[in-house]
Amino acid sequence: MDVNQYLEIFLDETKEHLQNLNTQILELESDPEGEDTVNEIFRAAHSLKGMAGTMGYKRMQNLTHDMENVFSEVRNGNIKVQPKLIDVLFQCLDALEEYTENIQNNADEGTNDNEALIKQLNNILNEENAGGSAPKKEAAAAAPASAEPVGGDKWNDITLDESQISVIKEAQSQGKKVYGLNVVVQENCILKAARAFLVFKAVEEMAEIIVSMPSAQDVEDEKFDRDFTLILLSDAEIGRIITAAESVSEIEKAFGAPILLEENESYRKIEASEKAEAEEKEKEKELPAEASATAEAHAAPAAAPVQTAPAKQDTKKVSKPVVNRTVRVDIEKLDSLMNLVSELIIAKNSLVSVSSQEQTNTNSAFNEQIEYLEQVTTNLHESVMKVRMVPIESVVNKFPRMIRDLSKKLDKKLELYMTGEETELDRTVVDEIGDPLMHLLRNSADHGIESAELRAERGKPSVGSIFLDAYQDGNNVVIEVRDDGNGIDTDAVRDKAIERGSITPEQAANMTEKEIVNLLFLPSFSTAKKVTDVSGRGVGLDVVRSKIESLSGEVEVKTKLGEGSTWTIRLPLTLAIIQALMVVVGEEKYAISLGSIQTLEDILPTDVKLVQNKEVIHLRGQVIPLIRLNEVLDVESKKAADENLIVVIVKKGDKMAGLVIDELIGQQEIVIKSLGKYIKQCKFISGATILGDGEIALILDANALI
Repeated sequence: MDVNQYLEIFLDETKEHLQNLNTQILELESDPEGEDTVNEIFRAAHSLKGMAGTMGYKRMQNLTHDMENVFSEVRNGNIKVQPKLIDVLFQCLDALEEYTENIQNNADEGTNDNEALIKQLNNILNEENAGGSAPKKEAAAAAPASAEPVGGDKWNDITLDESQISVIKEAQSQGKKVYGLNVVVQENCILKAARAFLVFKAVEEMAEIIVSMPSAQDVEDEKFDRDFTLILLSDAEIGRIITAAESVSEIEKAFGAPILLEENESYRKIEASEKAEAEEKEKEKELPAEASATAEAHAAPAAAPVQTAPAKQDTKKVSKPVVNRTVRVDIEKLDSLMNLVSELIIAKNSLVSVSSQEQTNTNSAFNEQIEYLEQVTTNLHESVMKVRMVPIESVVNKFPRMIRDLSKKLDKKLELYMTGEETELDRTVVDEIGDPLMHLLRNSADHGIESAELRAERGKPSVGSIFLDAYQDGNNVVIEVRDDGNGIDTDAVRDKAIERGSITPEQAANMTEKEIVNLLFLPSFSTAKKVTDVSGRGVGLDVVRSKIESLSGEVEVKTKLGEGSTWTIRLPLTLAIIQALMVVVGEEKYAISLGSIQTLEDILPTDVKLVQNKEVIHLRGQVIPLIRLNEVLDVESKKAADENLIVVIVKKGDKMAGLVIDELIGQQEIVIKSLGKYIKQCKFISGATILGDGEIALILDANALI
């Protein structure tokens, strides 16, 4: 059987089960008596074992099988949940994640048998059950009786309907043989429905399945005990069919024989009913009309009590109540759909552009069509965006386990509190956000939360609290990582920066506290006294900032010494299509995302002042630095020096700046096209877009300009 076609589904579902196991084992650690938790863990381990077995990943199957054995004993009350057991289980999850990673990269689980882990699991079983071996032996002795194969004449009890009997008779007239086949799965079979499906497939290669008992749907839903029975039509010998069925793994036995319709109870009833009906019709010829009607009324119920099974289509999946209304879609297909929507928006912009140029000649019908197209493209864009949106839950779910491990490694009591896991972000952003968040959480655990002694001195609770909160704010998603720890020691940061030569003592003297804190984002900057496997290598906050900014987001930090720090990440909901303000600088058109624009101002040249030799304006009680885009972009301005300045006020966190432009075009929905890897040194250009008239306009990154 070629299982490669199921590989993606296997990987997706395995990751879901592993995440579920992570969450549930953490839950079990805090509540060792939780019966529901134990049952959920047992089910997840059982499902993983079945999936791995079906796909042929024996090492993964063996490990999950032993995990399942342990939880079977926990569930039966024979094993108590101890810290040692939890540690071993987490090691097992790490090993399973390693297998999954290998399968994802190489379609092979690798060669690590994890014998040490399997030995630890078996030791736990043996230690706990040392005194309780007698009942197990009794159970083992009793097992063979229940494992006896089911009787082989069950096919005579299958209810056949008239159409099935007709099909069988027709096949017999063509020389085909009718067989009954009974298949028994092993008592400890891990996935009965999957095994039954493989038997159906093997049998169908040489026989036609007329009917199944239980029905094919019930077999598929695992609503059968250990055996199922089929009636088949075939030219092949029954021995070959039995061999094919028994070749499926975890099938204990298959047995079959040719059958006679006359031995089937439902066949005899239908034959009797038809005979009675024929006799009634003979009598009808002799009866008057009223008597004929009465006779029909009496004859009809004769066939009614026979409950017939569906015909051959029973082996196919029939409709059943909707359980899950979600569909897995490859992200590349969504990207393709998004590209088509993008092209549609560009086409719409072209029509709008043509319409505005020939306003005098256009009629109202044309304008109405453009408005309708605009409405459709906007709705289509929103729909595609909703499809691409996924909760950040898939990323943050792994963090409680990480904090638990850090708590042990750092010998600190830590607790992670999360809110807003249901907050949704574009799939491409969610895939990239995991590493930055992990760095910030590790930073809080290592640098932020103080030692138990220092917390006691400061009158803080012995358990350090780390918070991860996510929420939507307009067209952005905000993720905050905060802690009630030490906060950032700006003196230590400043001294380290001077020591590294990042700043001079003179510069340090003039820096604000916020500017000193921002030094932490410099590459390879670390204040850790010693290098550990948690931190101190200088890889962290610079990676965080560069990753967030590559996603068109921003990160800022607020801190208070002795009380804690808050790291705030602000990300756009989408990276594909945005509302932008179109502006002109010199002879060139540029786009600025509306998300970063606060206001538009008309400024007199005399209102521009100089502070430390830099241009600023004073606006509603705030001093805002000016950035003349023509100088930054090396473009000659069309405006005279005495003309009023058009200033776009943009904001990044709590910083503001005024971008001086030559002319405003207006608001427009634009498609962001990546400039690729070729243009990387120009940080303040975040991409390009195609305008309605076919021109290219560059998109300015206000964050980078500030």
